[in-house]
Amino acid sequence: MDTSDPDITFDENGNCNHCNDFFKEYKNKIYHGEESDKQLEIIVNKIKQTKGKNKYDCLVGMSGGVDSSYVAYKAVELGLNPLAVHMDNGWNSEESVKNIKNVCNKLNIDYQSYVLNWEEFKDIQLSILKSSIVEVEIPTDVAIIGATHKIASENNIKFIISGGNLATEAILPYQWFYDCKDLRLLKSIQKRFGKNNLKTFPDFGYRKEIYYKLIRRIRLIYLLNYLPYSKEDAIKTLENEVNWKNYGGKHHESVYTRFVQSYFQPVKFNLDYRRATFSTQICTGEIIREYALEELKNKPYDPEKIEAEKDYIAKKLGITLKEFEEILNSPPKSYKDYPNNEKKLQFLYRVYKRYFSSYLSITDQN
Repeated sequence: MDTSDPDITFDENGNCNHCNDFFKEYKNKIYHGEESDKQLEIIVNKIKQTKGKNKYDCLVGMSGGVDSSYVAYKAVELGLNPLAVHMDNGWNSEESVKNIKNVCNKLNIDYQSYVLNWEEFKDIQLSILKSSIVEVEIPTDVAIIGATHKIASENNIKFIISGGNLATEAILPYQWFYDCKDLRLLKSIQKRFGKNNLKTFPDFGYRKEIYYKLIRRIRLIYLLNYLPYSKEDAIKTLENEVNWKNYGGKHHESVYTRFVQSYFQPVKFNLDYRRATFSTQICTGEIIREYALEELKNKPYDPEKIEAEKDYIAKKLGITLKEFEEILNSPPKSYKDYPNNEKKLQFLYRVYKRYFSSYLSITDQN
């Protein structure tokens, strides 16, 4: 990490606050032997107990990437019977589609695709791009949460298993990402820059979160945090066991996400997600710092292909390349420049953490 995070601080030993926070707050939340094994056993047993007469005991969100594919593989290995769900926003790479099909076929699990209304979603994506905030993936991120909770509720599934994990994602600067569940922010930007209302879009604001968590009792489980997770080992397992194909960088299973993280954010905001990922992997011991520094010497995008990629994305969004370049070159802004529910959400999360988090804890044996 470096000063591309404006909030970064360094101690007398040259260690930044992110690494210090990792060892203070997250190290014990990542797999740590027998205790994690016991917690995993409790989780798996409780998931199985909720099945009853249902066909599925859990739902696994699938993107075709490493994390979601591997968590589906481990879920089946642990004896769970998941329903695999993919939120299709129209930006899937060919590799990701093949990976999802191969994984589901090899694991013999049912698969359901939640396809967004493209014209509506395209308009939302354009609105967020025109807002010039760094969090341009808010529409996709919130749609994934909304779609998976909706399908889980419809199928009376009480557990959603996510591929998110602290082993590769623990370090993420506050200034780099804002809560995608702030529905007021999304609607205010859409109202200002968009053409359509959110009619069929699977949004997920605090009201729906309260409903799904406290009324429907649906819980989100980060299964990989209870396992010894190495991305390199996971890739080898997937390639050997389920005919999974490596597509390259983190989150590059999506054409749009690949562009955002490899070009849009580094060029416009001086924000390179590789720094956060590498920093986490250094802290977990998966890679060494010298390797990360050497990798960062390379551009996060291919200079020979980027113009063709911009042209493709502009056409898919229904705008000219000139219009797209104008959006990319517009001055950066913050979500704070638009109406949002940050204070309300912070209050609600404090209340939840204080009064409800232990009540809904899956590892509570009582």
